[in-house]
Amino acid sequence: MAHLLQILVPTPAHSNLRGPLSYTSEEALPQGSIVKVPLGKREVLGVVYGEAQVFEPESTQAKAYNYKPIGAHLEGLTPLGADWMDLVEFTANYYQRSMGEVAIAALPAPLKTLTGAQIQKKLKKWQAQQTQADQADATAKESSSNSPAAQVHRTLSTEQEQALQTIQSQEGPFLLFGSTGSGKTEVYLQCIEALLDQDPQAQVLIMVPEINLTPQLEQRIRERFRRQLRPSAFVTLHSELTPAQRLNAWLAAHFDHAQIILGTRMSIFASIPRLKLIVVDEEHDASYKQQEGARYSARDLAVYRASITRSKVILGSATPSLESWYHTLETRPSSIEEGPAKSKRARYLRIDMPSRIGDAQLPELNRVDMNYQPKYTLISEPLLKAMREKIANNEQVLILLNRRGYSPVLYCSGCGWKSQCKHCSAFKVFHKADRTLRCHHCGDTQRVPRQCPTCANQDINMLGLGTERLEETLKEALSDLSRPGQSGVEVLRIDADSTKTKDSLKNQLERVHRGEVDVLIGTQMIAKGHDFRRVTLVAALEVDSALFSNDFRATERLFALLMQAAGRSGRDANFKRDSAPELWVQTFNPQHPMFQFLKTHDFPGFAQSQLLERQGANMPPFCSQALIKAESRTQENAQRFLNEIKALSHQVIVGLVERGLLASDEDIFIYSPIPMSMRKVANVERAQLLMESKSRKHLQLFLAELKEVMHTSKLNATTVQRWVIDIDPQSL
Repeated sequence: MAHLLQILVPTPAHSNLRGPLSYTSEEALPQGSIVKVPLGKREVLGVVYGEAQVFEPESTQAKAYNYKPIGAHLEGLTPLGADWMDLVEFTANYYQRSMGEVAIAALPAPLKTLTGAQIQKKLKKWQAQQTQADQADATAKESSSNSPAAQVHRTLSTEQEQALQTIQSQEGPFLLFGSTGSGKTEVYLQCIEALLDQDPQAQVLIMVPEINLTPQLEQRIRERFRRQLRPSAFVTLHSELTPAQRLNAWLAAHFDHAQIILGTRMSIFASIPRLKLIVVDEEHDASYKQQEGARYSARDLAVYRASITRSKVILGSATPSLESWYHTLETRPSSIEEGPAKSKRARYLRIDMPSRIGDAQLPELNRVDMNYQPKYTLISEPLLKAMREKIANNEQVLILLNRRGYSPVLYCSGCGWKSQCKHCSAFKVFHKADRTLRCHHCGDTQRVPRQCPTCANQDINMLGLGTERLEETLKEALSDLSRPGQSGVEVLRIDADSTKTKDSLKNQLERVHRGEVDVLIGTQMIAKGHDFRRVTLVAALEVDSALFSNDFRATERLFALLMQAAGRSGRDANFKRDSAPELWVQTFNPQHPMFQFLKTHDFPGFAQSQLLERQGANMPPFCSQALIKAESRTQENAQRFLNEIKALSHQVIVGLVERGLLASDEDIFIYSPIPMSMRKVANVERAQLLMESKSRKHLQLFLAELKEVMHTSKLNATTVQRWVIDIDPQSL
């Protein structure tokens, strides 16, 4: 007797194979079992979905469909849990992808290539390593039994105590809205300690938006729990791990050996059977939104996963996303057109922590109006003077410039030539270190021309400022200055170019923490999450482009970036300094309303003003959006394809209205196709089609129907290289 299994396999969303495929097996494998199955001419990884059905090989059905048998069952791996399968199914349905695509992408890559026998060998080796590590740790603890007690008493502020009590007594979800330096991380750790004391077998997932934030948090967690947990009970999950490291971390979580899992957005799909708490730090960060494959939001999936596992979830930020902030409001923002505010039930429970630990001051805002500075000024004289004073007092300075390289553009003053990338709608950036022009989108690199390629003019100029040029400029401007106890001023640049080698970022950050650096220059990777105790001045340069961007989220992101950067200043109330911490911003628009909120660190006021603007314009969170993106060799083909989809969309809407599933054809609004903001990348033209609805349910219903119609219609998809659906897009 055989059994018929439904197997999730990695089929792309645009294919006709969107659901599980049927295979035969001699065993009635339970749901969640990991198997190898044939798919076309290759063998792929699969996950059993649903219950096995008894199957008669000689039946008419078997002869008609000619089912293939599974290749192998990866024995030794316990089945993936029902909660995990639920998460995968929800993700696939909500983000309009196939379940197999989501499920297989969530599994570590080595499982796709290892045989059943190799898996068994790997499991034995991994288990032996865990046992050896735990025995070594137990011996070390026994030898140090006379050392001070591990449980150090930590004094919490009143706000931290109240936050902890609220989280322990309420169900959530929670939005921990804490000022930079208010001690949100300590609240996370206290919650974890209390949970593990109550349930020693519980598992915790801590998510951070970027890899560069994991080393310092990893070190803090290891030191905090080194006596309470085995060393192997803490693992990290992110994309910079080797395949073997990722497999080991995944196995530790899957077999509930790891109790604390620290990871980036990919960790939301880790198999964590005893999950009891999820922490999403810096929840506002756009890095939580996946931009390839299934374009999911790890933050939103964390909230859903907590609901299905009956876990608690804490979203933490000093500058929450407006969507999360909106979910904490009990009254809807009002407008003149709509009259008074409307009452509604808050989805999230907001916990406020407005004060810094130890009564540390928030930085004072100083705006430099660049309209009154000499033309081509890079660092204004008032800012340079303030920096010199801080350095002379043995304090550190952080300069934020979100643009790497030496200069964003080279141009010819004779004919107007610019260093345009021939493959992208972007300029090649001048990198002085290796004398190259480099496109940061397609990677194309060339030597800097000795003369203008168009008119042979040798007077080629630089336009704009990059971190390399800023580093050079500051070293020269501060060359005559030295701080107490050392000669010269140490200027350090941290960006994607200076941190390419292994452990380079970690080593550079350690230098900053040891006080060996006077001026730290960097992109947004240093503006959030880092605890720089000696920094008392933060300066942000060239921020104006975000104030007038065509992306409606640009101002929100700039405000968050500046607030987060400001939060690196004056964090240590015990650090001796002669003046208040400062935030300097060089801008040509000092009267912009955003700066008024930034000056008083008034995020609630800023959020209220932004929500009123978005309500008037019917923008998220007051509507739901989806983008269909198309890529082709020509812009005309990409837009022609999207226009065909638009025509199909109107047919789908009419059909849904006729069936009573939509109230009217105005429930879904379809815009005309337009080029994407970055129109061309690597010789590929890109266009987008925006769809909106005030009802998330209606938009999902419409998209599911549209996908079915697209697969069955005579849609001419041969003219495009790729098309994708992006639900809740983060950039337009």
